[in-house]
Amino acid sequence: QVQLVESGGGLVQAGGSLRLSCAASGTASGSIFSINAMGWYRQPPGKQRELVAAITSGGSTDYADSVKGRFTISRDNAKNTVYLQMDSLKPEDTAVYYCNARASFQFPRLLSGYWGQGTQVTVSS
Repeated sequence: QVQLVESGGGLVQAGGSLRLSCAASGTASGSIFSINAMGWYRQPPGKQRELVAAITSGGSTDYADSVKGRFTISRDNAKNTVYLQMDSLKPEDTAVYYCNARASFQFPRLLSGYWGQGTQVTVSS
């Protein structure tokens, strides 16, 4: 079993910063999913879940246009943890943020893989 636990969400003022953490445990052995990448999705109230940032096993990163230049995804292999550093936060960044582990983010609208429980991020104006 693979378990992902997010932390670091909270309430911040516009222009502020926040760092989310996603700690992974367990194993994907025998799973139909090949874990080659991890990423962060977010889901604002009443909206679709969307991919914010992703990082592959090789270290390649990708970001949604809306967060490019403001968010940074990284990982710590020793701690089996992926991070999302969020700077210059805007009210439109308000959402529940979910950690995701999967084979590929080639088709980000396909909500596959393993998921964390989500952490709330609220940005006040």
